[in-house]
Amino acid sequence: MPATRHLVSPGRVPPEEGRPPRSRLARAARLAALPAAHAGRTAVGLGKRIGGRPAEAVAAQVQQRTAAQLFTTLGQLKGGAMKVGQAMSAMEAALPEHLVGPYREALVRLQEAAPPMPTSMVHAQLDRAFPGGWERHLRDFDDQHVAAASVGQVHRATWADGTPVAVKIQYPGAGAALVADLGMLQPLAPVLHAAMPGLDARELFAELRTRLVDELDYAQEAEAQTAFADAYRDDPDIAVPDVLAAEDVVLVTRWLDGTPLSQVIASGTRDDRDRMGLLLVRLLLSSPVRARRLHGDPHPGNFRLLPDGRLGVLDFGATEPLPDGWPARLGPLLAAGRDGDAAALHAEAAAAGLLQPDTVDPPALLALLDPLGPLRTDEYSFTRSWLQDLTWRASDPLGSTARTQRRLTVPPRHLLLQRVASGLVGVLCSLGATVAVDAEVRRWLPGYDDAAGRTQA
Repeated sequence: MPATRHLVSPGRVPPEEGRPPRSRLARAARLAALPAAHAGRTAVGLGKRIGGRPAEAVAAQVQQRTAAQLFTTLGQLKGGAMKVGQAMSAMEAALPEHLVGPYREALVRLQEAAPPMPTSMVHAQLDRAFPGGWERHLRDFDDQHVAAASVGQVHRATWADGTPVAVKIQYPGAGAALVADLGMLQPLAPVLHAAMPGLDARELFAELRTRLVDELDYAQEAEAQTAFADAYRDDPDIAVPDVLAAEDVVLVTRWLDGTPLSQVIASGTRDDRDRMGLLLVRLLLSSPVRARRLHGDPHPGNFRLLPDGRLGVLDFGATEPLPDGWPARLGPLLAAGRDGDAAALHAEAAAAGLLQPDTVDPPALLALLDPLGPLRTDEYSFTRSWLQDLTWRASDPLGSTARTQRRLTVPPRHLLLQRVASGLVGVLCSLGATVAVDAEVRRWLPGYDDAAGRTQA
């Protein structure tokens, strides 16, 4: 059967719409416009307040307009800029309630959608990947994309053997866009701070800088996804679609039907929220043991609740190989914090290279890990207010928590784990899920259960 092409009529999509701006000047101009516009809106808001408008109404208007521009600009730029927005969306639960509305709508949209490529550009990428004629491989190809991400967008089709497939197509110029973004994201810091107080933008940019280029390599992504698919094949809880083809700028995988995690967050039942929370924790903890890799992108656009209750996992562009599984000292470290054993916690952290013994005293380190409540009860209910309180404590430059954090050293090899854990906690709080975290940690983390039974401090 020949491929079906739903062509877009001339004039409906401008020729360059959907193509990320490639030039450094063009991308810099769009990124620079974000903080400039935010400053301008703030100044206008101040004038309205002086003129008698209520401060709350003015602030809400400024926030709403900033959120709208944030989505439009990051979505159009794609690349590293859009990736920042997606990383923020995983942590939207940390926003104060009076700010969360406008930003949640804008940032959550970044999880599933962005301005699409024109149809002609989509077909050109397919021609590049399948020079012998892509129609022989992909039947019933739908030109309307079903999802968009930082470096590519996804279309639905049928593989030559009749298998329903998802076709991930890389944006032309995505590589150039990523390179252009690496040194240009700093002007976004004031806007990111306005959206999420306590976010360490410099750390976020540094971590993304080391990971983004990897996402352009679809052959590497196919290898990682295959490792996960083999590890979780026939699993009753977690489903990973098989890879059918990886051709330069196109990745073809089996199609997964399901409810996007963002919809579960917005309107899911209590059972569905708790189920997704449990399986997200299980995926994080079990994958270094079963797949010897860590899924490195926990934003909600990468997960589905399947009709049979399993967690569908998508997008393996950012993964961390862990050939030896979990770091050996992580289990004892968390167990010491769980049990309130300040001396053991301090010794484990020093041995792991997280601190110099004479720079942080044991009680201060234990106070830093006080949020380990999820490990101190059979089941823990994650809430936005809990995460907002943690964010406030971490962002207070005069507080003891922030002072202790500044004295710690996180080895570069653990930065992705730190970001994944933070993003996962943000998603759990957005879900409001109740999860038996301690039981899952005991099941999958070596050295954690062995340290059980310490005397409470």
